[in-house]
Amino acid sequence: MPEKTLADSSRAGAAATEHAEASPKRWWILAVIAIAQLMVVLDATIVNIALPSAQTDLGFSDGNRQWIVTAYALAFASLLLLGGRIADLFGRKPAFLVGVVGFAAASALGGAANGFTMLVVARALQGAFGALLAPAALSLLNTTFTDARERARAFSVYGAIAGAGGAVGLLLGGVLTDALDWRWTLYVNVAIAVVAFAGGWLLLGNHRDAANARLDVPGTILVAAGLFGLVYGFSNAETHDWDSPLTWGFLTAGGLLLAAFAWWQTKAAHPLLPLRILLDRDRAASFLAVLITGAGMFGVFLFLTYYLQLNLGFSPTKTGVAFLPMVGALMVTAQAGTTMLLPRLGPKAVIPLGFAIATAGMAWLTGIGLGSHYLGAVLPQLIVIGVGLGLVMPPAMQLATGGVAAEDAGVASATVNAMQQVGGSIGTALLNTLAAGAATDYLSGRDATSKLVRAQATIESYTTAFGWSAVLFGAGAVIAFLLYRRGVPQQDAGAAPVVHM
Repeated sequence: MPEKTLADSSRAGAAATEHAEASPKRWWILAVIAIAQLMVVLDATIVNIALPSAQTDLGFSDGNRQWIVTAYALAFASLLLLGGRIADLFGRKPAFLVGVVGFAAASALGGAANGFTMLVVARALQGAFGALLAPAALSLLNTTFTDARERARAFSVYGAIAGAGGAVGLLLGGVLTDALDWRWTLYVNVAIAVVAFAGGWLLLGNHRDAANARLDVPGTILVAAGLFGLVYGFSNAETHDWDSPLTWGFLTAGGLLLAAFAWWQTKAAHPLLPLRILLDRDRAASFLAVLITGAGMFGVFLFLTYYLQLNLGFSPTKTGVAFLPMVGALMVTAQAGTTMLLPRLGPKAVIPLGFAIATAGMAWLTGIGLGSHYLGAVLPQLIVIGVGLGLVMPPAMQLATGGVAAEDAGVASATVNAMQQVGGSIGTALLNTLAAGAATDYLSGRDATSKLVRAQATIESYTTAFGWSAVLFGAGAVIAFLLYRRGVPQQDAGAAPVVHM
């Protein structure tokens, strides 16, 4: 679709929204949506802190632990576009309520898990229902707030929860694991869901914007199967090596299925992901930036959690607190990056700079050792990483979702979130594979029964993961510099407001 048409559609959609009648219960609705959003965002980090305790309790291997994180992220990413489409077709209130109930039920199942398989299934179900809940919540926010000034305030609250939810998850996960048990990091969602469901049932109205459209079933199957093939292929590299058919075969199949999905989107009458969303150069660069950042960030959270708890002896609560300086630095530079630097310098300067700073922080973190201390070997590096990522993620998400036509606002937001979750899934699988290989290589030819040798092998696995995260961020700096246009992006004042989930 030509740019002029996109802009016209955006202005028309915004104008229509402006003249809609405002809901008298809109601020209560915002509270309900915020509670549901917090539940989804919390789950991205709260389980990470509890993962070492869950692994000890259920007895699963280091090679399998990644699936506790990956199962959720993969299901969420694979079904997010479908979830948004279902909300448009069948109504946002039913999608919201079903998403809340399903997420709570899956969380309860995970909390009661008696083994690795049950926990992975529960995490995948959480991701699936989260993919229905998140786009429904964002759509409800768009339709509830009709005044431009009020809508800006509502989206600022929504965005703040999305940004701070990760930090709250890290801290709450530690407190619950220490005070009660790792299972309560999942049970807590049931209590949150009760409040969200009651508020949603009483306050929400129903909206359908695509009653005449149809679900893109072939597209959904192709993209879900393709993403699974990629992540499963990376995961198999740890146990079957890179030359195994179970590794390269799944990687190849995943790539082919995603290529088939892209082709099908050009032919489908009601595509799951209209390709016009991807054709803008700055938006495509932003999607890639989000994908790369997700891959590197998930590795930091996973491996640094294990280092802090198993090597430095931190409790789960102390581990959550240890991450807060990074999150604080990220939130501070996020404000500076989006409100000051991006409007003056443009993305070609700001986002590659952020990637470069994050690369330096990750490379610095590879210096940890058996005798390292948090204050000298972890804290400064985390702050540097937070500063760098704060200049990448929020500006990239703003550019990825800004300036789209009103009818594409939901799918643009869903695509950003899918990129982040897919990046996290692939990054976790790939970094876990490389880390395990580094530990195995270090033990080769050494006394594997020695506690000191095994401890050093663990350090080697961590530093390998951090080193490859630095490589990912470095590649992000180069890609962002090459792809982003020069100058400051011009946003259409009438474009529909879109916030990442």
